[in-house]
Amino acid sequence: MLRERARLVLVFVVLLAGLPRVARPAAVTLEALLAAPFPSELLASPAGGKLAWIQNANGVRNLWVAEPPDYKGRQITRYTQDDGQQLGGLEWTPDGKGLIYVRGGGPNRQGDVPNPTSDPAGAEQAVWRVAVDAPEATPVKIGGGHGAAVSPRGDGVAFVNHGKVFWSPFAGKGEPVQWVEVRGGARQLRFSPDGSKLAFVSDRGDHGFVGVYDVAAKVLRWMAPSVDSDSEPAWSPDSSRVAFLRSPASDKVTLFHANVSAEPWSILVADAATGQAKTVWRAEPGAGSAFAEMVAANQVLWGAEDRLVFPWEKDGWLHLYSVPAAGGPATLLTPGDFEVEYVNLTPDRRQVVFNSNQDDLDRRHLWRVDVSGGRPVQLTKGTGIEWLPVLTVDGKALAYLRSGAKRPAEAVVRIGTGEAQPLAAGTIPSGFPESALVEPQPVIFSAADGLRIHGQLFLPPGVKPGERRPGLVFFHGGSHRQMLLGWHYIGYYNNAYAMNQYLAAQGYVVLAVNYRSGTGYGLSFREAPAQGATGASEFNDVLGAGLYLRGRPDVDPARVGLWGGSYGGYLTALGLARASNLFAAGVDFHGVHDWNVGIRTFIPGYRPKPDEERLAFESSPMAWLDGWKSPVLVIHGDDDRNVSFSETVDLVEALRKRHVEVEQLILPDEIHGFLRTASWLAAYRTAADFFDRRLGRAR
Repeated sequence: MLRERARLVLVFVVLLAGLPRVARPAAVTLEALLAAPFPSELLASPAGGKLAWIQNANGVRNLWVAEPPDYKGRQITRYTQDDGQQLGGLEWTPDGKGLIYVRGGGPNRQGDVPNPTSDPAGAEQAVWRVAVDAPEATPVKIGGGHGAAVSPRGDGVAFVNHGKVFWSPFAGKGEPVQWVEVRGGARQLRFSPDGSKLAFVSDRGDHGFVGVYDVAAKVLRWMAPSVDSDSEPAWSPDSSRVAFLRSPASDKVTLFHANVSAEPWSILVADAATGQAKTVWRAEPGAGSAFAEMVAANQVLWGAEDRLVFPWEKDGWLHLYSVPAAGGPATLLTPGDFEVEYVNLTPDRRQVVFNSNQDDLDRRHLWRVDVSGGRPVQLTKGTGIEWLPVLTVDGKALAYLRSGAKRPAEAVVRIGTGEAQPLAAGTIPSGFPESALVEPQPVIFSAADGLRIHGQLFLPPGVKPGERRPGLVFFHGGSHRQMLLGWHYIGYYNNAYAMNQYLAAQGYVVLAVNYRSGTGYGLSFREAPAQGATGASEFNDVLGAGLYLRGRPDVDPARVGLWGGSYGGYLTALGLARASNLFAAGVDFHGVHDWNVGIRTFIPGYRPKPDEERLAFESSPMAWLDGWKSPVLVIHGDDDRNVSFSETVDLVEALRKRHVEVEQLILPDEIHGFLRTASWLAAYRTAADFFDRRLGRAR
């Protein structure tokens, strides 16, 4: 009998061995989610059909390139540490054989650059050059600074150091030489196409000039200087003219205020040789009279047929328009109830490629349109998110960045009419838990005042009928941001999306809220009345989100929490201060707690009128602390240049006096958007543990 049973067991084991193995889904951990590389700054070369981009893998940032015909990406630089040293300012040399980039973050008002590892040797921001064709190219440091512009002649690079313009030739080993030293801080360096002149902006606080430096004559000329703020210089193809934006002088504070209209902005075209300029177009009063930016190398793009392409919100949505450089009426290029975002000219300057949320408000897809007008053509569609489209110089390949609800961001290329292929195949780790992630659902709920608010709902897997889980509300920062139905195109919110996926995997029902004053839903939504420092009208959305979750049959109404960073930290603190009966706990990442302090962080000379100061304070969490009962975790880097660290110091001191339970995670020498993956992991682990303890472990 025993022998027979043994034979049966043996047969069963043999049969099992012959069955195909079913791979278990990878575990959803914070480490796995944040390990996916994040690409940025995709850029086509001016020669050779190459592509370059920056890839951040676990906090280690490096340059990558791909070239025809196969476009198999390869890593160019060999940085190896999660040291928080940023890479950016990517520029090709004219021959397509080298890349210029900036390593290190920008200095604060005291001249200190970010040093998030607390390296005793300090840190620096510098311009570097690296060859892309050499197998083991070693980057060469050009000099301390940022904002590099490569001469079209290929003989050197101009850059900014301490607000001054410097020049470094590629030949020889001499130190960079100073080209321009004038009052104000220089930025937005733009060489003329023939390399003979350099345009730049001289920022002087309450006004700004566009200057043109003649390289050979060593002469600087200002383009029609005024009391206004001029910016975004764009050269004509023949190097004779400069177009630029003019924003009228104003002492009105619009930071964290609704800004529906203003004295209309305009576009001027100047003769580079004389500085004389003509206003070729002016925004109309009302909607669109206050300038709103697209994401582009320049806010004015000089297209073919001598037409200027620019963004405008005339109809309440951010659209592309074009106007003759000689002046005339503007032509709408992108009609409809949607917003454009990432914009590039094609190499021949005859078309614009861009992404928008047309017909898909909570995603982004690619389009193209002629600079002279016509019907836009859709290039991508589906349930993914696409951004930063660029065409190779020969026009044969379209490259862009994309993501999905489950698949993280990656750089891809589409050759001709073929399918898009990853530029760096195999760089997403094999342990990335793509199949185990959830697809967020689009939801619309009512704010406390009735406004309809969009959000994304992350439902945890395995919830049984009648089971109630803890719920969490997430608020993005900005506030001019929008969370999407997939991995985000900005690194900070890419990480926040990962955190929401992790929390869902742990059993929480998570609602990401696109509250009023955010982007994606038009001018009237973004510039909602009484927002921010003028009334905190977004609190209606905080209440609506909490009530929506509490009313769901799968959420325990006694275990609803909230979290967010920056502006989202502000709304988290506001929710805890004004609605502790609704929210049982919260995690506040570097939030604004007193608008009067928050505005002065950006505008040191801010001097509000007494009624403005009073309203700003009443719109702040600090004004409502007596109602704050729920426990909170505060997380802040003490080198924050966006939200003063003192905001968290003051909040913790005030809450302690009221016997509110406060936990804290302080990251020495980290900035606002944490530079190290180690910092994000520490923050998210601490936040998840806090919610597990305060709301009861979800599963």
